[in-house]
Amino acid sequence: MLKKDNLPLGILLGFLTPLVAFFLYYFFVIRPHNNVGLGQFLGILKDNRQMIPKLTSICLLLNGLVFFLYTRKRLDITAKGVFLMTMLYAIGILLLKLIR
Repeated sequence: MLKKDNLPLGILLGFLTPLVAFFLYYFFVIRPHNNVGLGQFLGILKDNRQMIPKLTSICLLLNGLVFFLYTRKRLDITAKGVFLMTMLYAIGILLLKLIR
């Protein structure tokens, strides 16, 4: 399934990869040092909105890895989907920074 070269797969990967990165960041960086539950951490993010663009930017780093791997395999259409979602996330980050 992941060897297909199509745009919907790239969009799906580009959408889900930052979510996976968020949970990895929570479990390996936040939870061991602060002993904070996921609900509490989401509450902290809700109260402290300037952390959201920073955390989203960190989570997008994994999208860069997925993009790199798909361009190395010459699956360029899937890589375009990952890039498209990365740019949409980036626009969202910029909007969050401008609103706040």
